[in-house]
Amino acid sequence: MARYKHIEVPKDGAPIKVKNKKLMVPDNPIIPVIEGDGIGRDIMKATRRVVDAAVEKAYKGKKKIAWMDVYAGENANRLYKEWMPQETFDAIQKYIVALKGPLTTPIGGGFRSLNVTLRQVLNLYACVRPVRYFQGVGSPVVHPEKLNVVIFRENTEDVYAGIEWKKGSADCKKVISWLNKTMKTNIRTDSGIGVKPISVTGTRRLVRKAILHAITRKLPSVTLVHKGNIMKFTEGFFRDIGYQVATKEFRSHVVTEDELWGKYKGKMPKGKILINDRIADSIFQQVLTRPDEYSVLATPNLNGDYLSDACAAQVGGLGMAPGANIGDYVGLFEATHGTAPKYADKDMVNPGSLILSAVMMLDYLGWDKAAVMIEKAIETTIKKKTVTYDLERQMKGAKKVSTSQYATHIIKNMR
Repeated sequence: MARYKHIEVPKDGAPIKVKNKKLMVPDNPIIPVIEGDGIGRDIMKATRRVVDAAVEKAYKGKKKIAWMDVYAGENANRLYKEWMPQETFDAIQKYIVALKGPLTTPIGGGFRSLNVTLRQVLNLYACVRPVRYFQGVGSPVVHPEKLNVVIFRENTEDVYAGIEWKKGSADCKKVISWLNKTMKTNIRTDSGIGVKPISVTGTRRLVRKAILHAITRKLPSVTLVHKGNIMKFTEGFFRDIGYQVATKEFRSHVVTEDELWGKYKGKMPKGKILINDRIADSIFQQVLTRPDEYSVLATPNLNGDYLSDACAAQVGGLGMAPGANIGDYVGLFEATHGTAPKYADKDMVNPGSLILSAVMMLDYLGWDKAAVMIEKAIETTIKKKTVTYDLERQMKGAKKVSTSQYATHIIKNMR
């Protein structure tokens, strides 16, 4: 076993392996866990209790997670005197599947974002955000139950790999001068400048993962989201590469929207997946007005960032929105919200985002029985109107409970 400075490897666990391009999950997998900063301390405790109870009930003690604490953010800085120690990267890479609470980013500390750093160093190129409604949760829309989508957001380029030059800096002046003189552009000299790369490599692997998800789950469509009507060589390029992946790699599984209306006269062939595309501003309207027409959305980075939060707002907010960052094999499952330091250690916030992210993790492990058990227990708990303050204030007649009490109710409602 690997030796670490501050990480203690569980003796009762075994590592997940990759064999023939598939995860080989033992009955006692070692799962690295980053507690997180701020409210991470409260919601991670609740989440681990819920996951452990579900695994125990679902598999009668035959399976068990061996949690392994690894460190990032404030906990890491206390132990290592640095915010992102190398052995945390090494441990997640070695043990493949990890759970993570929200992290703060040190002000002026050499990191654009600790979260982004983890994704980029571990090459977790797909940010996966399923958004669905739990009956009883308050919503600003009339029919939130019609929204049930999975957003695959590219996680390594676009604005995440963007390069910027500050207005008035020597480099910025140089870039503007070169563009105006050499490329015959007409950029104002008092501008800041940014570059956003979108590549064949990044787009192919993201769209491939989105289509594979639709095939595996027997979902009806994959929609490429872009602003290609304006940004033709970045976002329009994303759309074009997306169609190429669909028609060259998955030809027997897919039908494009052009083919649907031309070749098939608007009647979708049985067992096929529809591949279509939508302009970014249009899809924002359609997830409100026609959400049941969409199932998987594949997006460049910035579009997916906006869209996933806009969808989450319809089903109760970020407290009900799970997420994962996944590469070829490594999966980092995390709460999608921030650290909310003013609520830290008050045992009051909704752990739903992290618990549902852990549900995604269980599903990724192939432990779907435990995953379904938790989802159903959350649904039952919400129907009984026993919820944390963020949901209680949206639900008439609801009873407000603490973070830990909410976890206890979920466990009691497991069947």
